[in-house]
Amino acid sequence: MKHQITVRLYNCSNIQLLLRFAGRSARSVVVILMLATSSALAESGAQFAKANQEYAAGHFKEAVDGYQSLAHGGKWTANLFYDLGNAYFHTGDLGRAILNYERALTLDRHHPEAQANLRIARDEARALEMTPTSGERFTQFASANQLTIAAAMAFWFGVFSLARWIFSGRRSSGAIGLSILSLLIFAITVASIFWIDSGNKGRGLAVVTENDVEARLATADNARSVLALPPGSEIKILSKRGDWIYAALPNDLRGWIAAKNAEQVRL
Repeated sequence: MKHQITVRLYNCSNIQLLLRFAGRSARSVVVILMLATSSALAESGAQFAKANQEYAAGHFKEAVDGYQSLAHGGKWTANLFYDLGNAYFHTGDLGRAILNYERALTLDRHHPEAQANLRIARDEARALEMTPTSGERFTQFASANQLTIAAAMAFWFGVFSLARWIFSGRRSSGAIGLSILSLLIFAITVASIFWIDSGNKGRGLAVVTENDVEARLATADNARSVLALPPGSEIKILSKRGDWIYAALPNDLRGWIAAKNAEQVRL
């Protein structure tokens, strides 16, 4: 399934109203910013449309180049990484297909097409997965971004409730109870964000992108192998030393792999 970038056009009456109340120099800045934004959106839309055309024509390497150009420019959306994953899948690059499906799911964890295609690509590549920690399993109902918003709302609601209780002439037990409950929710959501970021599927998560990769006991190509990692396998980066990554591996193992053989999921 292909997706199109929607370019939002400015309403002329809103622009005129904004310019009417701005000074001359401010009007110039506003016009320049709006023109630059519109131009950037139009260019991104054209690049995305061209990449979609290449994909539809079966020119998958050209589609990869188009989608990658948008990704390198910071135009990150779940649909962009999903389409990039599809293009890589059709070129036979299962490692990078899985990487981009996972990137799509970090932006939209309920993206059904990305979830389905990720399972297909993993089965075909026989990729190994990291087991979520108990904290991650507890927080699977929401993403880190959603929890961050919830934490901010709970914090400020608790602070305002507490301030109202302190400065109000009538100090009800309900107000202080509501404040305590809000701050408790804030603490739980902050802990949940920490579990997500520090877990096996968190900020350190990376995907093996090359073929015939083996994790080793030391930073040397001739060191003893710990585990063979098919393309698309997940690892958790623990530290880096030069051109090597020390990582937590599936099956509760640890080992070193060359940094060029894996890419971090979160950009």
